[in-house]
Amino acid sequence: MREEGKITVFLLDDHEVVRRGVHEMLSVEGDIEVVGEAGTAADALVRIPATRPDVAILDVRLPDGSGVEVCREVRALDESIKCLMLTSFADDEALFDAIMAGASGYVLKAIRGSELLTAVRDVAAGRSLLDPVATARVLERLRDGTGPKGDDRLAALTDQERRILDLIGEGLTNRAIGERLHLAEKTIKNYVSSLLSKLGMERRSQAAAYVARLQAERR
Repeated sequence: MREEGKITVFLLDDHEVVRRGVHEMLSVEGDIEVVGEAGTAADALVRIPATRPDVAILDVRLPDGSGVEVCREVRALDESIKCLMLTSFADDEALFDAIMAGASGYVLKAIRGSELLTAVRDVAAGRSLLDPVATARVLERLRDGTGPKGDDRLAALTDQERRILDLIGEGLTNRAIGERLHLAEKTIKNYVSSLLSKLGMERRSQAAAYVARLQAERR
């Protein structure tokens, strides 16, 4: 039984020593309870929805995938679960992916223990730890076409998929898009599934946010 009033945390890291260290550090805190852990993305995707933690601390690089993908899938199922990305490497591509996946925070493993505890509490309280300067830099590079995966992602779309992506950004439903393009709703659904896959997204809302960011940066 989890204790009332405590911040519940799930740990995902493929290194047992790292998991054990973080687990022990969190467990001695009176307001934090570790409710589960995993060493692979596959295991985490089963255990996180089952334990429904307040915060999931996710290693970005895993032997069977990425913590970013875990974040995206977990939040597609339950947006109340906050994700804090933990990585050994600072790079714009990982930060961009974390932003698009809906992560609340992104911290390096070199972080001090006290800072990680503060990060967990801040994320649990609904605050974002994504540095606004770094985020702006990533979106600027995306606008210029030099950003991580930005230009590649859009280049992978067909002209029709680009048109449909823009219409998603306008808030149109599949039916409305079909009427605009004179195509069947089922056909539009297939196009949407394809473009979301190419963009590495799970939901229309992510695509709409993606378009909004692009448009905002171009103004």
